[in-house]
Amino acid sequence: MAKKTMVSYLEEQLASQLADYEVGLDWNRKNHSIEIIFRLYAENPETLTLDDVDGVISDEAVIEFEDGILLVDPKKSNYEATDYLAVYPYEGKKGLREGELAAFVSYLKDVLDEGLSDLLDFLNSSAEDSEEIFELKWDRETFKQVVAEKIKTGKEYLPYPSY
Repeated sequence: MAKKTMVSYLEEQLASQLADYEVGLDWNRKNHSIEIIFRLYAENPETLTLDDVDGVISDEAVIEFEDGILLVDPKKSNYEATDYLAVYPYEGKKGLREGELAAFVSYLKDVLDEGLSDLLDFLNSSAEDSEEIFELKWDRETFKQVVAEKIKTGKEYLPYPSY
């Protein structure tokens, strides 16, 4: 049986805990990073004309919103933090504790659940009530609390996979 790694653990947990969402995992071996990509879909009943962060304008009947989280080796990975909802360092070959990874999946589910609700509200609100920008919210303090709770039962390190 293959040894459990950060990537294998995340693949398993994302599939079981976030089955209601479109979530993907991209392990970039050269950059020593693991990207968790997720998409939210929502009906655009008013056929609002929206523009995304790149200035692409859309009035589609179904809106697709994509974002991601990046796990990085701070000594080896190259990335632009503003391109991600959150960036979290791991400890080189040592990896991350299982509790930290469990916290990621658990908190990400909360963020996506709340985000989907917020996206629906954003698309269904009147012009004077609505926010001008929709974005997901990753609260570092809340995440720290989730990590502190999950780490109690998941202290074992899951290594960064070798290739």
